[in-house]
Amino acid sequence: MSDEDDEDEPAVALGERTPVDGAPLARVTSRLTWPKEKSEVDRLEGDSVIRTPDGPRELSAVLEELDETYFQRHQEFETHVRDVIGAGPVTTADE
Repeated sequence: MSDEDDEDEPAVALGERTPVDGAPLARVTSRLTWPKEKSEVDRLEGDSVIRTPDGPRELSAVLEELDETYFQRHQEFETHVRDVIGAGPVTTADE
């Protein structure tokens, strides 16, 4: 087999790309500096749509369900948000 043959085919067969609505929670939290009050998170990122196992949700709606009002670190914030949205596979647009 020559080097030219190797370039024609990918080493791994790639599947079709399945779109997923919403942004990963980590992407949204990485845009903020911590510590942060819940109201400030809502003001800055509340209109962001995040991925959840039940489909995309606006962060503002998730924040309404949180009892905490202040987050020292992004890990603490993400833990509280995941308690509300749950954990598991994210629904894709095709499902």
